[in-house]
Amino acid sequence: MLVAQFAGSRQRTPTDYRLAEIERRLDLVMAHLGVTDPGSELPEVRAHLARGETIKAIAAYRRATGADLRTAKAAVEALAGQH
Repeated sequence: MLVAQFAGSRQRTPTDYRLAEIERRLDLVMAHLGVTDPGSELPEVRAHLARGETIKAIAAYRRATGADLRTAKAAVEALAGQH
C-alpha cells in the first residue's frame, strides 16, 4: 500500500492521522485475505526511480495503472521515499 509521505516542516492534521489509520487497517484486511497490491510491484517505475528519472517514472506509473497525473505523481513520490 502506498503510505502518505509528509514533509518535515508540514504539520500533520487529524485527517493525515485518520488516513494513516485507514491505510493500516486496509493493509491488515488485504494481508488477511491474501490480496496483494499490484501497484506495489511496478518494476518499470522502480527502474526509472533508481536512475533518478522521476518524470519517466510518473509516465510509466500512469501507463501501468491508468491513474491521472496528480495521483501518479503522489504515488511515485511515495515510492521514491521508500528507496
